[in-house]
Amino acid sequence: MLMRTNRLSKLICFSFFLLSCSLSSFCQNPILSNNTQVSILTCGTGNESYSLFGHTAIRISDIENNLDLVYNYGAFDFNTPNFVAKFAKGDLQYFAITHPYDNFISQYIYERRAVYEQELNLSLDLKQKLFDNLNASLASGDSYYTYKFIDKNCTSMVVDIINQTLGEKAISKKIDTELTYRTILFPYFDNHFYEQLGTSIIFGPKVDQKGDHIFLPLELMENLKLAKFKNQNLVEKETKTILNFEDNLEHSWWNNWYSYLIILGLIIVLHNRIINQTYFFILGVIGILFVFLGFYSGHLELANNYNILLFNPLFILSFLFYTKKEIQWIYYLTLFNLLLLAIYAVVLINKAHLLIILPLITTNTFLLTKLVLHHKKNVTNIM
Repeated sequence: MLMRTNRLSKLICFSFFLLSCSLSSFCQNPILSNNTQVSILTCGTGNESYSLFGHTAIRISDIENNLDLVYNYGAFDFNTPNFVAKFAKGDLQYFAITHPYDNFISQYIYERRAVYEQELNLSLDLKQKLFDNLNASLASGDSYYTYKFIDKNCTSMVVDIINQTLGEKAISKKIDTELTYRTILFPYFDNHFYEQLGTSIIFGPKVDQKGDHIFLPLELMENLKLAKFKNQNLVEKETKTILNFEDNLEHSWWNNWYSYLIILGLIIVLHNRIINQTYFFILGVIGILFVFLGFYSGHLELANNYNILLFNPLFILSFLFYTKKEIQWIYYLTLFNLLLLAIYAVVLINKAHLLIILPLITTNTFLLTKLVLHHKKNVTNIM
């Protein structure tokens, strides 16, 4: 869904150069020929984090006018001041750029990623209208938008401008409408275990809502096959495969279930005081990060994160009390943390990420229970 960040500076410079050249011709309102083809390009997933979800773009090809352009709504300026802070807050501006079709395809050949094309069944007037709308958007700055993972991205922007051009919601979600966003996302992280774990814990209840909004490229491709406009199929022909590569899945010795289970298993088996307290301290720090992002970030996916019941900021207090040997405080705080963990387990029962989180729940339950039993006798004696 995102453009590749390396070589981005060169691409941005090229894009603005191309845009400045293109605008001079667009201002003349070129008239498309009868042979013009308008299509949706769906780019397959890759092994890098930026390419896990694929990409969507619009192609307009008119041989008679020597025109073959790809409109790409997935660009951003990596040199934006305070880039990381703006991305975390949800203020980072994305925008559309144009590519010559050959240049666009060359990038996906280099990355060995599939590209599929679906030609839209539109009248010449509507093709012209879409062409004009795209160019007007580029010229006016309307193509700039604040990126939102589900609500506003390269795929949703393509859907919006096509529906706007058609004057109706011709493209809408028709497949898997009963699945949650989290369930839809989960398979995209196959062979990327810690990315899957990270998104499972950082996303809150918004991604547990039913996925009635098209936000992924491959999702759009499948829904386009069912789209109707004026009682006709919006897609004229079968999906055309422009590029196709055999799956080249990268296997990591550490980015997998095994390292995850080994680390947590060692924490349980060793049951070392320093290791345990360090473990809880790290969980508490992550919980504080969740609180901060929930208030600071404009990404609604990060708000009201119930995973804070697992990554509990109160673990920081347990760590501090332990160093001061505050036995009573440790005991009652640990009981309270066990209660919160039980509530969390109930909340997670019907969630897509239950299985991947279960080893963490088990580890926390074991360590907290051992801590309660260890201090229970001492607390009884004090009382």
